[in-house]
Amino acid sequence: MHIHVISSVNEARTEELQHKTVIVIDVLRATSTMLTALANGCRTIVPVETVNQAKSMQGKDELLGGERFCKKIPGFDLGNSPLEYTSELVTGKTVIMTTTNGTRAIQKAAKASHILIGCMLNAAACARKAANLTGDIVIVCAGTQDVFALEDGLCAGLLIDELLRLHAAGAIRGNLTGPNAPAYVDDFGLAMLQAYRNVQDRLLDALLTCANGKRLTKIGFHDDVVHCAQTHVLDLAPMVRHGRLEA
Repeated sequence: MHIHVISSVNEARTEELQHKTVIVIDVLRATSTMLTALANGCRTIVPVETVNQAKSMQGKDELLGGERFCKKIPGFDLGNSPLEYTSELVTGKTVIMTTTNGTRAIQKAAKASHILIGCMLNAAACARKAANLTGDIVIVCAGTQDVFALEDGLCAGLLIDELLRLHAAGAIRGNLTGPNAPAYVDDFGLAMLQAYRNVQDRLLDALLTCANGKRLTKIGFHDDVVHCAQTHVLDLAPMVRHGRLEA
């Protein structure tokens, strides 16, 4: 099992993701919002890169969701707060979503063999799914404004922790089976694993004190950070198929 971690969407190269199992994470907040929406009954999410793409693709009874600079895009139905995506609003609906970093990271992974959407909410389920797919695993941290974001790094560490636990238990079928098979994690991934283990008992504090946590709290989204800091609460491992994200 080989695990490689990319620090931000700006560092991701489409050709390097080809034929890999890619996990895209954007803890604050795109992938956390997507997972929450699907858990609350959203039928499918269509991640796109630009506002114009989203508007041009909208069909009857489809919702537009997304943000620019942490704020809901004018004219859109929903922003990028997971708490907005209630069952009353999204059950049975298709949401076309564009965010500053998260949906762009998904687009970068278009040539991957498999694209999974991960966050802290579904880390255990996501790791299980990735472990049983073929190919090396690449974790793409979306980051913020093309630079590394600590919350994504901590989530990468959490995912690696879960993957190594599965590997040690011999539970991995798709990526070199068994505890005696080699497990390789790149240097950045190892650093994120240690960072996660250092704060695993106080993840909420870590998220509230990182740059994005402070920014979101300042503009009124403290509860979003609290929500996104939860671990293993959603047993979903959605994949992107034909440009659509489904549970």
